[in-house]
Formats: sequence, C-alpha cells, structure tokens
Amino acid sequence: MTDRLSIDFKDGVADVRLNRPDKLNALDQAMLEALAEAPARLAAQPGLRAVVLSGEGRGFCAGLDMETMTGLAGAGLDIVSRTHGLANLFQQTGWGWRTLPVPVIAAGHGVVFGGGLQVFSGADIRIARPDARLSVMEMKWGLVPDMAGYALWRGLVRDDVLRELIYTAREFTGEQAVDLGFVTRLADDPHAEALALAREIAARNPDAVRGAKRLANLSRDSDAGAILLAEAREQAALIATPNQVEAVMANLQKRPPNFAD
Repeated sequence: MTDRLSIDFKDGVADVRLNRPDKLNALDQAMLEALAEAPARLAAQPGLRAVVLSGEGRGFCAGLDMETMTGLAGAGLDIVSRTHGLANLFQQTGWGWRTLPVPVIAAGHGVVFGGGLQVFSGADIRIARPDARLSVMEMKWGLVPDMAGYALWRGLVRDDVLRELIYTAREFTGEQAVDLGFVTRLADDPHAEALALAREIAARNPDAVRGAKRLANLSRDSDAGAILLAEAREQAALIATPNQVEAVMANLQKRPPNFAD
C-alpha cells in the first residue's frame, strides 16, 4: 500500500482514507493502484467486519488527475484487458468495494466528482453532507464514465435521470443526490456517521452479515429462482452455527455478543 491511502483498523472496522488532500484526493497512478489493491488486502485482514471509505481534507475526491491521465494516454494505455477479474485497473477502484466480503460505508464531503463518484458508488451505503458537490463529470473532458459507474449505478439511479446527468456532466448537491439515488442518507459529519454505522454492523454476526452482502450482490442480476435458492443456502449455512447461537443467547441474556471469526 502506498501513502495515497491511510488505513486505521480498530474493533473490526477499517477506516480507509484517500490521502492526497493537497490535490483534493485526485486520482493519479499511485492512488489508482492503491485503491485497486485495497479490497484484496482488507479481505485478508483477520477480524474485519466493516469498512469506512472517506477522503482527507476538503473533499472526498476530485476525480482523475488529468495531467496523469494525459501521460498514461500518451504511453498507449491498455484499458480493454481484464487485469482484476472482471475489471481493469480503473474499474477495480470502484468495483472492488462491491466485491469486498464485508459492508463498505462511504462518507462524502466537498467534491465527489467523476472517477471519485464512481469510487464512492462502490460502497454498499453512501453518506454525504447536504452541501457536498457531485457530478458524473467525464463528459466535460469528452469521455464516458468507465470506472465501473454503469455497473454500480444500475438499480440505484433511474435510467433516464442517469443519462441526463452523464450527457450534461452537471453538478448536483448531496441533498439532491439522495433523491437521485447516488446517496443513501445525509449527515453534517458523514465520516462520524459512517464510523458509527460500521461499528453497529461490526456488532452483528459476521457470518450473517457476509451472507447478506452476497445475497444483495446476487439479487441485482439473478432471476427469482436463483435468489430464492441462494437465500435458502445462506440460511442453511447459518442455522445452529456457533455465531448464530451466540447472537440468540446474547439477545436473550441482554448482553453484548462475543462472535468468533
């Protein structure tokens, strides 16, 4: 991991921060590589229960560092080859959070532009300040969203609304983003709210939480039969396991649970 990301791990929660505040956390090569690598590294962290993703300084992320992009394009960048499973390097920076086995909560403030919005959109839950500024900005530069945005926004943002925002690259606020589907809810301090939510999730049966995320991911693209079968399989794998029994006993005895990883 480079210095482009800072990670603080405590009580099962990884607090991940984009760490290039002097450039509004703009995505240069080092930041792209750090973001693409982070989900796999976090997935291997013993005891991981939830992740909070935010940006240092005055904004979440201003999008691609266009000076860096110009240099990459001049070097004959290959973005068609699949280098990270389904994705290329750029797409993995957003898609990787969706495939991380535990829930990811993103906290957005200041600017959440272009590629930064796609990284933000990879989270399971997205909390933003009401005055945050968001934009699907790629059209401003004569480009299309290509960092997993189309896959991540499917089912979140109404199709015609998304088309209008992509075609125009217009800005909208965090408050407007809730109605549009980009943001789950608002908070004056989204990072604090995200950490509180992550800690709440970390106090639940980690096996059930991971199963719930698998089902949520599956339900986006599968038919009813596949979803119903997957529900039954996940539940069958949980019933009467030590962590599931512990969840029941902790509730009956009105005490905090003690789950094992």
